[in-house]
This record gives sequence, C-alpha cells and structure tokens, in this order.
Amino acid sequence: MPALDLDTHLDTDLAAERAHLFTSRAALRRMRERAEALFATGDQVAGDAYAAETLGRTLSRRVAELADDPTTPLFFGRLDFAGTKDSETPDDDSVPGPSPRTGLGRSGATGTTGATDTTGRTGATDGETASGGGDHDGRQYHVGRRHVTDELGEPLVLDWRAPVSRSFYRASARDPQGVAVRRRFGFSNGVLTSFEDERLDRGEELGTTSRILTDEIERPRVGPMRDIVATIQPEQDELVRADLADSICVQGAPGTGKTAVGLHRAAYLLYLHRERLRRAGVLIVGPNRAFLSYIAAVLPALGEVEVEQATVEELISRVPVRAVEPPAVAALKHDVRMASVLRRAVQAQIGTPTDSITVSDGSFRWRIGLEPLHRIVEETRREGLPYGTGRERVRARVVSLLQRQAEARRAESPGDAWLRRMGRCRPVTDFLDAVWPALTPEGLVHGLLADPARLATAADGLLSDTEQAQLIWTKPARTAKATRWTVADAVLIDEATGLLERPSGFGHVVVDEAQDLSPMQCRAIARRSEHGSVTLLGDLAQGTAPWAATDWRESLAHLGKPDAVVVPLTVGFRVPAAVVAFANRLLPALAVNVPPAESLRRDGGLDVRTVTDLTAATVAEVQAALAHDGSVGVIAADEAVDGLRAALAAAGVPTAAADDVADAERVTLVPATLVKGLEYDHVVVVEPAAIVAAEARGLHRLYVVLTRAVSRLAVLHREPLPAPLLDWSATGEG
Repeated sequence: MPALDLDTHLDTDLAAERAHLFTSRAALRRMRERAEALFATGDQVAGDAYAAETLGRTLSRRVAELADDPTTPLFFGRLDFAGTKDSETPDDDSVPGPSPRTGLGRSGATGTTGATDTTGRTGATDGETASGGGDHDGRQYHVGRRHVTDELGEPLVLDWRAPVSRSFYRASARDPQGVAVRRRFGFSNGVLTSFEDERLDRGEELGTTSRILTDEIERPRVGPMRDIVATIQPEQDELVRADLADSICVQGAPGTGKTAVGLHRAAYLLYLHRERLRRAGVLIVGPNRAFLSYIAAVLPALGEVEVEQATVEELISRVPVRAVEPPAVAALKHDVRMASVLRRAVQAQIGTPTDSITVSDGSFRWRIGLEPLHRIVEETRREGLPYGTGRERVRARVVSLLQRQAEARRAESPGDAWLRRMGRCRPVTDFLDAVWPALTPEGLVHGLLADPARLATAADGLLSDTEQAQLIWTKPARTAKATRWTVADAVLIDEATGLLERPSGFGHVVVDEAQDLSPMQCRAIARRSEHGSVTLLGDLAQGTAPWAATDWRESLAHLGKPDAVVVPLTVGFRVPAAVVAFANRLLPALAVNVPPAESLRRDGGLDVRTVTDLTAATVAEVQAALAHDGSVGVIAADEAVDGLRAALAAAGVPTAAADDVADAERVTLVPATLVKGLEYDHVVVVEPAAIVAAEARGLHRLYVVLTRAVSRLAVLHREPLPAPLLDWSATGEG
C-alpha cells in the first residue's frame, strides 16, 4: 500500500475513533440526564417515605457516578480479538508500514468506525473470562473508566474492571489471550490526538517502550492524584484484581504505584461486589489529611463516590485531643503490651457473687441462690464476649431464672413489660453493679492512669516499675470528662472500646503508609476489618514514626491477617533513575531489609548544590522551575517553612499548603513531616541536614523527601550532606 494511502487510511481511522468518542460522551450524557430525571421524580413513584428516601439515595449516587470530566479520556484503549474483520487492510505481512516501535498511530491493524454495535454484550458480567476464545472471537471493545451504553443498551465503552478488560493489561506477544490488536490512545485535554497499535498476533509488543504509555506516565502533575487505569502494568493488575477474601501487603519502593494499586483495588472490588461492599463499606486509611486530600479525586474519577476516607486519628476520635505528652510516654502507650494491660483491667472489674438475691413481685417473692449466680457469672466470663455484651447477658440470665419461677407459680408466661421491669429492679441492678459493673472506655483508661495501685495490678509482669511510673498522671483530673487527653490516650480508649463493645466493621480496608502504624493502631484497624479483608501498602524504608515497622509479618499479625501474602514492588515508573539512585544511597543506614528501588525512567534531572544563602537559592530555584510544566514542591524542615513562604511571597511567588487541593497555585510548600505519599514534578529540597536533625528517624524522613520528584530534583544545602550522601559527586555539586 503506498505511503499516501496508508496516511489517508490512518487519518480516516483516527477520525472514526474521534467520532466514537463523541458518540460515547453523548451516550454518557444521556445516561446521566436519565438518572437526573428519575431522581427528580423518584418521590412520586415510591410507595412510602422510607422507600422514597432509599430510592433517592440510590439515584443520587447514580447521578454522581455518571459525572463526566471532558478533560479526561472516556476510553484509553481498544481490544480487537482474533477474527475481527478488517476489510481495508489485507491480513498479511506484505502490507508496508512502520513497526509499532517507530510509528505512533501508524502501525498495522486499523479500527473500523468505532463499531458501537459489534460487541454484542456488555462484557461486564462476573461470568466472563479474560480469554480471547469463545464469546470474544471477532469482537472489538473500547476500554475506559466506566461502562457506557447506547440507547439500545449496547456497550460503547467497557469498564476497565470488566473481566474481558483484563486482557488489555495482561495480554502479551507470548500470551496474547486471543487478542489480535491492542490499541492505546493518546489524548490532550480530553481531545483524542493519536493512537498506537500492538499486533500481538504477529509478535509485536511495545511494553514500557510505548510512546503513549510513557507520555501518560510522565505527564506533568498539577493538583490532586490521578487514576492510572491507562497505565496499569501486569504485576500491578494482578494485585488490583486479587479476590475480595484475600488480604495482601504490598512492599512498594518509591514510585512503584503502590498507592494507586490500593485505590484501584478498592474500585475493582466495588465493581465486582457492589451490593455486598455498599452494605459493609470500604475504608481508605491514610497517614494525614494532606495525603487524603491528594488522593481524594481518584475513586470519584472511576465512578466510586461512596468510599470512606480517614486518618487513624480520625478513625479513633472518641475523645477530643487537647494535650501532648513526652515521646517516650506516647511510644509506651502504643506498645502492644498495653492491650494486655487493658484486658486485665477490664477483667478485674468482674466480681464474684457474695449473696443470693430476692425480688419482690407483688404478692410473690422470687429468690436466686448463690450457686446459680456463680454459674451465671462464670459461664458468661468464659464466653469471651465484649464486656458490655457480657453485662447484658448476665442480666438476661438472671431475669430468665426469675421468669422460670414466675411461670411455675402462675402457670403462665410473663409478658415483655414484666421482663423489662425485672431487668431494671433494684436487686438485679445492685447485683449487676457488684459483679459486672457498667464501664465506659474513657472511665476505664482514666481509672487506670490515675490510680497507681490499679495500674500495678493490671500491668504486673507486663510493664516494669519505671514504665508504670511513666504512665501514671502526676495530677489526674477528677473525672474522665475533665481529662485533657493526648493522641496516644485516644489509642488506648479505642482499645478499651473494643473490649467493652463490638465495633462496626468494613468489608474491605485499604491502609496506606502502613509502615508507620504502631501495634496498637494496627489493632484499631483490625477491629474494623475483623470480618473483611485488608490491602496494606507501605515501604519499610519510609518508616518515620518512633514505632515504625521493621517486619511486615509483625504488622500483619497485629492486624489479624497473619497469613496475608507480602508482595514486593521494586520497579518504578515515575521517579527518574538518577533520583532513585541518589536516594538509594541512604538505604544501608536505614536498617531495614527491603530491595532497593529501580526505575525505568532515564529522563528527568538531579541537581545537588552547596549554596551560601539557602533562602535566596530556594527562591531562584523555584522561579527557574516555573519555566517548566508541572507542579513544584518545596520541602524543608518544619521550622523553616514559614520563612521560606514569606520569602517566596516577597518575590511574587504564591504558594499553596500541602492539604489545600483546591488551591490552583503551582508551587506547594510542604513541611517534611507531611510530604509522605505526595509527589511533584519538580522538587526543591532545602537543607537535608536540618531535616535529618529534626527527629530521631531523620534519615528515614530524608529518604521519603528525596523520592517525591517525578521529573526533577534539586537539593540545596549549606551544611554538609548527611554521611551516607557525603561521597556523592555530580555535575554542579559544590
């Protein structure tokens, strides 16, 4: 085929794909308008107020799920399974044309006209397989962020989570899974600009050399985190599509996409088990509010709008935090031994009956002897129920014995009102208060930390005398309500809450930056995922908390998931290789057994410079960075942030705060303690020595800081670099 004819053919094909995009967007708009119309009239068709409210919530959610962002591609790929008819291009190797490695949008098989009616089915049912045989022979599917159908219900775009879409991520020249052609689309601000084909049936596969794939990974970042549905790699896809019953731990080096894997797994599970997880709930736990703000847009972009997000502190916020304690005391309260101390303190509240009870009931008197009361208390104790449930169980069993006596004398069964009255009568409540007194979590912890004798009894053999002395308040408040609680106290109160009552749980919990969870925080999450699964995400090398994990097996045991598989992700796609190599020099000093990160990125830049005026150099570096596309993150020790912000403002450079995703400023000034999980195109790190000196695990913090850049990293320092970096030499150093 002459080159001119090939170009014309490709231009026609590109026009057809654009037409399919236009048709798909119009169809999505109709789907949303239909949902809006149903929402507006739902109260007229509902049978009662409850049904109207339920229908309203369902339709409101559906409207939100169908929101469209015109700057985001509605589909990003296409699958042509073997047998797809292509009447315009002969199916033999005599057709001239560049290989997929050299011709963006110029390779091999062409599409038809978008073929809105060629799929013949939705492709989104649980029964489908990822193979190319059977139902998929000769079919063509556009793969996108959500399912879009035409007015007849025929699919125009298949959800990336549909079983058939799996082949878009996992098919290869070695294992084509029935796929003849995999097409990727290039977009700019929502406009389809190019396409790129891989003829898997001819052994043509681009992999990470795909120009479109590379451009999407390296696209400048401004604002919150984006989804990665167009760039998920096979090893990531395997984790994303793990079964709901499976708990997994991802040890992910910087830039390997572990956060994205966790979020996309949540979206996948919601798609596959929608009703079950809507009832049970899905929870995302992040290290701080800045991080949660950064990732907040990912799941809504994928059509999932009902996922709860919280920090651990928010999750356990039963009491207001109004005080700070010494780090050593906080670390002790986060120690897993405190769980046993609290359990003992609760068990110590259970007493032994000392006398029978007698209850007056009109002209009757009912008596329960000491032996059956002993039996009730011991049987209930052995059942291991939450303390509050056990108290009510004791009450119910006592009332049951009274009921048997009443039935025997009256020859009839007392009614519910009688049972309630017996349960509240003075002899029964006095007995309960003596052998199983009412407790509150706050009261339990207050009593333990305010009373040395009570703590000594509960901590005997668990905590040393010195540790007990550290925990005891020197001037305790008179009541739990008047106590000025700390963050670590809130962890103890949550543990106590779990001992007293059964908390509600979630069907699936995603925990990011999990290496910084203390054993007690892990237990708090375990109580909320006891009957669900967990996706644990983190990097032991990035552990900065005093109690940071050094072995995932220990964390998983505290989470109640000891058998979860630990999967390492070491190959990064975002952080440039030069930046990764520089940060990896810190690994030997971090005392963790993790494989070093690798990067496939050979672009980007690294500039390490000694300067005499840190503030002036930072302002100049930021101004130079603004000449490039993308976001700029300035990271410094917490105490230096205010001064740098003032200097940048004086130079006419406005800055945003790390947790303000609504701020459109390109430059974000971030305290080092809040940067975990965030990323910026150009990162300026100010005085590494100050970042290291600011906390006990300062080298770990510096490792986090140095791995936030996805294009360029500038390190400015006046003091000598930390020892592991001292022998660094690079052009421009000094």
